[in-house]
Amino acid sequence: MEEFLSSCRRAAQVNADQAGPGFHVVLGNEACDVDSMVSALAFAYFLSKTMQSEMLALPLLNIPQSDLLLRSDNVFLLRQTGLSPDLLLFRDQLDLRALHKAGRLRLTLVDHNILPSLDSDLEGAVVEVIDHHVLEREPSPSCRVTVEMVGSCATLVTERIIQEAPQILDQQLAQLLYATVVLDCVNMAPAAGKVTPKDSQYAAALETRFPALPPRVALFQALQNAKFDVSGLNTEQMLLKDMKVVSGGLHLAISVLYITLEEFLQRAELEAELSGFCQKFGFDLLLLMTISFTESKEPIRELAVFSHSTTCREQVSQYLEQARNPALSLRPISSPHPHILAYQQGNSLASRKKILPIVKDFLKEQDGGVEEEEEEAARVPPTPMNSLVEGCPLDDGLPRINAQDLEEKFSKMVADRGEK
Repeated sequence: MEEFLSSCRRAAQVNADQAGPGFHVVLGNEACDVDSMVSALAFAYFLSKTMQSEMLALPLLNIPQSDLLLRSDNVFLLRQTGLSPDLLLFRDQLDLRALHKAGRLRLTLVDHNILPSLDSDLEGAVVEVIDHHVLEREPSPSCRVTVEMVGSCATLVTERIIQEAPQILDQQLAQLLYATVVLDCVNMAPAAGKVTPKDSQYAAALETRFPALPPRVALFQALQNAKFDVSGLNTEQMLLKDMKVVSGGLHLAISVLYITLEEFLQRAELEAELSGFCQKFGFDLLLLMTISFTESKEPIRELAVFSHSTTCREQVSQYLEQARNPALSLRPISSPHPHILAYQQGNSLASRKKILPIVKDFLKEQDGGVEEEEEEAARVPPTPMNSLVEGCPLDDGLPRINAQDLEEKFSKMVADRGEK
């Protein structure tokens, strides 16, 4: 895999601006979570070994290179499997539009089946789709489509490899695929509502072929720990890591921080950094939601409101305090910063998914209009689709690692959890 990725980088640097056979790019979605990254890497490698074409197959991560640090679980898995992040190619390193205009681009989409609006001009280059979300693509004889509602897109990539080119599997590639399926399927726990028989089938197939794969439990826990590791991130990176943008009369962002509020409020020059962040992205207000965990893995949620406008800050805070659907049970706590109001959140089940409608209602009452912006338009990275804060099976805390505890943790939320 290292040799393949190195050759992709060299080819992109040498051939992108020259006439030549062009590129068959495997592109994941804009969230670029572990599933999108690994599916792109693995399927491009598969194409490089099996494709009967002069085109060069290469994986492209659908984020700028600078955003990879925000995907701490991606970085962890790469390093765990002996791959340097420096080997990867990113969206800001290859001009897809220029390649398409020159007739030198083919696209395979993995972990999504339609291009976002800003990439709609690349539609003519799409020749294949492999995905596990609801099919939104119109059928076309020029595009092969594999869409199946399994727990992980990596399951479908694994299936294709085992069926058509099992000889290319080695320990490294198997571990990338296996880790992704285990992570997406929440440690293969049926109570999480993610795993399907096909996920289990191909996870077991990888285990059988490669008995030295890490144990599921240890692998899942390590990836979960990595997902919420914010050590080494600066304040801007922490805010961008898991952020949603909403606009009405006010332009505001809701960021989730994976540390205690006390720890965050003690960061040096915090108000200046928050002010600079708001100025850079044009925000009137930041709503900061922190999540941490007790020793028994129960969630602790806290909330803070930052704005240099006293009126704006107090109006939003009062609305949240008085909210009843759901009630957040906010209790004011001391803040060392004059422009930040801080709270303990008694309702630990009220994730951002539940608070976002409250914020939208506030904006509607203030201005009559509200818009949840597309992240690409806001110039911020999309929230990973397996985010802890978007109503996924991890909403109530990190899972305990045995079947009985997983059943208790997840059974009450199977019916209403979000996608992937």
